[in-house]
Amino acid sequence: MAGKPVRPVNAIDQTRRMLSLVTYLKERPGARVEDVARAFGISEDELVSDLDVLPMCGTSFRGGDLLDIDTDGERIWWHNPDDVAEPLRIAADEATALLVAARAVATLPGLRESDRQALLRATAKVEAASGEAAGASARLSVTFEAEGGVFADVDRAISERRRLWIRYYSPARDEVTEREIDPIRLVSVGHTYVEAWCRRSEARRTFRLDRVAEIKILDEPSAPPEVELRDLSEGLVQPAAEDPEVVVEVGPGGRWVAEYYPHDSADELADGGLRITLRTPDPASLRRLALRLGRDGRIVSPPELADSARQAAREALAAYDGVGGQESHGTRVVQERQGDRQEQGL
Repeated sequence: MAGKPVRPVNAIDQTRRMLSLVTYLKERPGARVEDVARAFGISEDELVSDLDVLPMCGTSFRGGDLLDIDTDGERIWWHNPDDVAEPLRIAADEATALLVAARAVATLPGLRESDRQALLRATAKVEAASGEAAGASARLSVTFEAEGGVFADVDRAISERRRLWIRYYSPARDEVTEREIDPIRLVSVGHTYVEAWCRRSEARRTFRLDRVAEIKILDEPSAPPEVELRDLSEGLVQPAAEDPEVVVEVGPGGRWVAEYYPHDSADELADGGLRITLRTPDPASLRRLALRLGRDGRIVSPPELADSARQAAREALAAYDGVGGQESHGTRVVQERQGDRQEQGL
């Protein structure tokens, strides 16, 4: 079952499934992986992914209160079901945090009404049991950043199978574009992304939620082609074998490129640097990498890309300090946060 096309699943549906999975496993100690996957209508890979998350769940963050669930690849074992099933007791500060969070989530735009009502009913029960803590929580409020609203709209669009219109900023091209997309799933790899079928490019694309400047849920139905969902455990960017090859040489200060960019090879150079061969569907996006590296690296091939990178460096230097005609890449031109290196031009 591991390789079959997977239907879109949103975060709320996955949460429901995992809650049901806990009950299922409690009643079936030593259940076989293939039987559980079949019962829930998911692939074995999806089931194992859920099992990787469950040990981080429980009634508190203390070790004995977390779900002690593991698998040997064939069977699933839950070692502490009786301990976790004990009546839950929470302190006043925990009750306050829970109530504030629940009320905040209930205000999210795009939340399905049935889920909102279920959350409000659960909140009312916690309030009734919390005594004075309920009064304290009523004096606190939380406002979500813009990404929260985008997340809710995307999640709702996936659930209702509707198309989205977005205005999206692409740092690789430094431009904002308008697109209609058929959302497939939400993923989290450092940041939160929506994987979707882009009607503009007629291809699968991944969009980072905090780069969505505007979003609307359309009346048109979402109808992405059946695609096999990628395994993102190796990272968000996974070049294909047919993508163009690019060779980059970096000095000791640029060795980080081999850590953050998927590559075919990384050969040591005499000066302590690396000669890195990588593939990318958009070689032009690596001009940004060349500017970021400055004196710590250069594009070797293809020749036209190397020439383009040098020209971009000259123009950037001229714009920066009014001095043109210089061959240096100019480390002063682009000094970006090291954390941005992981973005890889997405």
